[in-house]
Amino acid sequence: MKNKVSVLVGQRVVLGLLTLMVIAVLIFFGTQLLPGDLAHTILGHQASPEAVAALNRELNLDRPATERFAGWVMDLFHGDLGKSLANGTPIIDLIGERLGNTFFLAGLAAMISVPISVVLGVTSVINKGGWLDRGISWLTLSLISLPDFFLGYTLIFVFSVTLGWLPNLSSVYTGMDFWSRITAVALPCAALVLIVSPHMIRMTRVAILNVLGSPYVEMGYLKGLSSSRVVGIHALANAISPIITVIVLNMAYLVVGVVIIEVVFVYPGIGQLMVDSVSKRDVPVVQACALIFGTTYIVMNIIADTLAMIGNPRIRYSR
Repeated sequence: MKNKVSVLVGQRVVLGLLTLMVIAVLIFFGTQLLPGDLAHTILGHQASPEAVAALNRELNLDRPATERFAGWVMDLFHGDLGKSLANGTPIIDLIGERLGNTFFLAGLAAMISVPISVVLGVTSVINKGGWLDRGISWLTLSLISLPDFFLGYTLIFVFSVTLGWLPNLSSVYTGMDFWSRITAVALPCAALVLIVSPHMIRMTRVAILNVLGSPYVEMGYLKGLSSSRVVGIHALANAISPIITVIVLNMAYLVVGVVIIEVVFVYPGIGQLMVDSVSKRDVPVVQACALIFGTTYIVMNIIADTLAMIGNPRIRYSR
């Protein structure tokens, strides 16, 4: 089993590295297609042609794109993400705290959404066809249909503007105490929970329903076991592989897809930094943020595949 899983994981890692190379190419050459001229953006449109040419030489923009890409990749291998064009700050320092803020928000949302989703998914199966099952299905379909920004603005309107319970802007800073930080991120965290939980609830329900017709489930009912015991213990244990996959992929979304929520709540995370850098045409920062998002999604996909293979009895007990 260990050898087979190791081979499959190794294949996923190789494919992940190849995918990351393709993403790096798309990121670099995609940012070259951004409208406008970077030198004119920095110096202003009244700048002389000589000043523009000098800045292009300083930024190496006068070199061919393929040569600049090769230099960028070599710097990445040495752990150098470059410097921000807006203020000259090393990008690794610029994104450090921002990335920590994003992971804090995503981790908090994950700790809330995962147990809620599994419990509601199991509850829906136990009460299959009942009013509780229909209510959960209706709620999850409704939430899936709503855009992310709409959920965010709705939470702001209800809990900040109308009730005045929570701040509408999620301002966090270094040295902020834990409970103040929790209060500041309550609304964006709630928005993320409402975004990812419906997918995990529905996947949990479908995965368990797929194994309810198995002989061991029928044997459990014949032994007189309760529905909650059969579904919550026996069926859930054998449906865990697809459930783990969808949970881990939604955890990846909490990091990669957090951009919209960070912009809505003006949260100082890496998504907000990326949007600000696009408006400033700070191309190196945009490239670094996009590469971090791509790497995170690939790593989480590899973790999801690995956990799914380990949780698959056909792989675990194959000879």
